[in-house]
Amino acid sequence: MKKNLVIAFTFLLIAQLGWAQTNPEIVSWIRNTNGAVGYNNIPSNVQIVQYSANNVYISCTCIPGYSIGPWMNNPNTPINKNFVYKITRNPVQNTGTLTNIGLGHTGVWTNGVSIFNADDGQTYMMQGVWHRNAYFFEGPSFDNCLGHPAPGGEYHHHVNPQCLYNPADSSVHSPIIGYAFDGFPVYGAWGYTNANGTGPLKRMTPSYQVRNMTDRTTLPNGTTAPSPGPAINTQYPLGAFIQDYEYLAASGDLDEHNGRFCVTPEYPLGTYAYFVTIDAALLPVFPFTMTETYYGVVQAGNTGPNGGHVTINETTTIFNGNTAVNELNTDIKFEITPNPVKDYAFIYFDPSSANNIKGEIYNAKGQLVYTQDNLQPSISYGFDFTTYPSGNYFLHLTSANKTTTYKIVKVK
Repeated sequence: MKKNLVIAFTFLLIAQLGWAQTNPEIVSWIRNTNGAVGYNNIPSNVQIVQYSANNVYISCTCIPGYSIGPWMNNPNTPINKNFVYKITRNPVQNTGTLTNIGLGHTGVWTNGVSIFNADDGQTYMMQGVWHRNAYFFEGPSFDNCLGHPAPGGEYHHHVNPQCLYNPADSSVHSPIIGYAFDGFPVYGAWGYTNANGTGPLKRMTPSYQVRNMTDRTTLPNGTTAPSPGPAINTQYPLGAFIQDYEYLAASGDLDEHNGRFCVTPEYPLGTYAYFVTIDAALLPVFPFTMTETYYGVVQAGNTGPNGGHVTINETTTIFNGNTAVNELNTDIKFEITPNPVKDYAFIYFDPSSANNIKGEIYNAKGQLVYTQDNLQPSISYGFDFTTYPSGNYFLHLTSANKTTTYKIVKVK
């Protein structure tokens, strides 16, 4: 109870001073300011950062600026995901039913690449009981930066993104390297020994430990498993499955979410923060990133099958890296290439363009042949003309208070 009162008071103090929740969630992103490209000439890193009083919106391709690939025995290929994420600027502890950290993206690294959890999405014998540890089963397909593409082309890291920062640097507190979808920061591996910001720097250690067991017949909570897992052997050693681990409170620096409330350089008054976990050889250590449940309240729009394509329904300001900012324009500013088009036409919206543009393509007879909602600034979109007959087409773009029409010629 005393600990909860201290945490509550600290959050109240932060809210009153307005410091800790004002800057880091805006300035921590690696923005693409010079048109740099990454894998397959896709624009890299974060394309644009917009913010309001309560939220930060991150538009990104999910392609990092560092070199990625190859991926052994992985048939998937990274593509431009055109994500728009919404990160609250006022994260709060969830005092009700906690939100499970599910499959797919659970947060976003500061370069716009997706954070995935430790689960690779498959279970032993497809029985839904013994969940596979992604690092063990998929690790051979990771590239040198410890990432790989998922089906659908979403490049991501299940574990410490070692090309994003220097995990070997023990001389300084690790930087913020991402944000979870509850709005709390994700730090690299090194933090202060003591949560109050004192003591030497050390690698943050998880409180999840490999269970002491000789077979896979019970779950971490001690109950009998609905179905047994595989025998513990060289093919399936301890640690190959998520249920091979158990949470032992206070056995490490971090809690059941793989985080803690602590002082950091960016939050001198303290914040809840997640940490990535590695060992002395800089190798990933389970649970790697956030795990089990989120500490804070999760906003809608980022998670789930269609998550990551948030609609921006409020006035925002562009963060340009300086103390001054640019107000977003309500005009629709775009470029289309090539035109005439044989197969694909690509439309790029200027960073100062309006948000949430609706795109409609009509043929010469006035028939609607294609619609796409929520086109966002600083993002490139592709329109497939391969199945359309030759002729004239008209792209009609609509924002909250502007409309424009553009002629596109399809040729053989």
